[in-house]
Amino acid sequence: MYSKSEQMVSEQKPKWIMAFIFCFLVLLVDGADMLLLSYSLSSIKAEFDLTSFQAGMLGSVTLAGMAVGGVFGGWASDKIGRVKAIAYSVIMFSVLTGLLAFVNNVYEFAFVRFISALGLGTVYMVCAGLIAELVPTKSRNTIIATLMAGWTFGYIVASILAGIIIPSYGWRMLFLVSGSAAIIGIIMPFCVKESESWLKERQERLANKKNMIKTDNSVFKAMIKDKVVFRTLLFWIAAASFLNFGYYGVNNWMPMYLEQELGMNFKSLTNFLIGSYAAMIGGKIIAGMMSDKIGRKPTFIIGSVATSIFLIIIVTLHNETNILWLLVIFGFVYGMPMGVYSTYMSESFPTRLRGTALGTAHNVGRIGSTIAPATIGYIATNGSIGMGFMVMGAAYLICTIPTFFIKEKMYDPHSKDTEVNVDNNAIKSA
Repeated sequence: MYSKSEQMVSEQKPKWIMAFIFCFLVLLVDGADMLLLSYSLSSIKAEFDLTSFQAGMLGSVTLAGMAVGGVFGGWASDKIGRVKAIAYSVIMFSVLTGLLAFVNNVYEFAFVRFISALGLGTVYMVCAGLIAELVPTKSRNTIIATLMAGWTFGYIVASILAGIIIPSYGWRMLFLVSGSAAIIGIIMPFCVKESESWLKERQERLANKKNMIKTDNSVFKAMIKDKVVFRTLLFWIAAASFLNFGYYGVNNWMPMYLEQELGMNFKSLTNFLIGSYAAMIGGKIIAGMMSDKIGRKPTFIIGSVATSIFLIIIVTLHNETNILWLLVIFGFVYGMPMGVYSTYMSESFPTRLRGTALGTAHNVGRIGSTIAPATIGYIATNGSIGMGFMVMGAAYLICTIPTFFIKEKMYDPHSKDTEVNVDNNAIKSA
């Protein structure tokens, strides 16, 4: 189907390999940064004398900043390029995360965390969009799922660092050390080039401007005018809202759940979660391979339903002898939806709108993630964290419903806005 674009990708092989390496490192740092707060939450709660609801709000503040920053970052990636948007974001969130080591109260912490999260919210979907525009179609999701495993490697790195640093040096040192990741953002623009599809789109915009051809430069208006794109965008916002509600709710509170409700000491719970996160890497990669064989949609649905089931199993059937194995199996299925989510969404939008559409869909969908930590905190205050996890399980089931209305492989990320597999006539130029 994509013979010309496949030839272009073959010529770009060295380019996508270097891009993959840097995007993997960026997502590793991104994932680690997200989990730093989860591991520090108990210590921060004690130092600032917070309630469970207030502690949960710190997670919500982070995710709110990511939602706002992700929409802007997606738009910026269409305007200035994927690579620059990623690099600037990494520098921004790394430096500001390091500054958290010096805050004096919870209000300063919340403010700095919100600002740093503006950069933190950009990189996940922009990295996926960049790699989607560079890698071969036939193995795109396997490669992108492997890329997304970088986020989970970040969880493992954060778990190791937290287990070493927090007991001996406290949570502030943990955040200070993470600031060193800014070096990745400084080096990246010198080593990674933009995709051919984005460069061609940019050349056309510049040519139109030079020739004084009037065009509508508002990508947001273009998304609304294109009925297929706008409808798909709305369905993805709905799916992303419930997926993020479940994913980030569990992610934010799992360490405290193991510590407070299952009675694990801090070093034990970090070891248990390392096992779970290692299995999550396998889940993402296997999901990527599955989706290249059986399709994006069925893989996403299977992973989401399995995650919902295992959340219920962990809360209701855990004991001292089976909790490790339950966490490992849960980690595997927990990774599956995220292993296919980025590719499925990136193929839903044309090149000229891809960054903005991905940023909008994923980050407006983060409204769900924004309220999830505070929701579990509220439920924990009046009941238990385990009860909150049951609500997250329901969200995983609901997130599958909008995908029944989203077709697979609607656009070829290698070509300039080639539209395929839509409700309109077969294949046409956007």
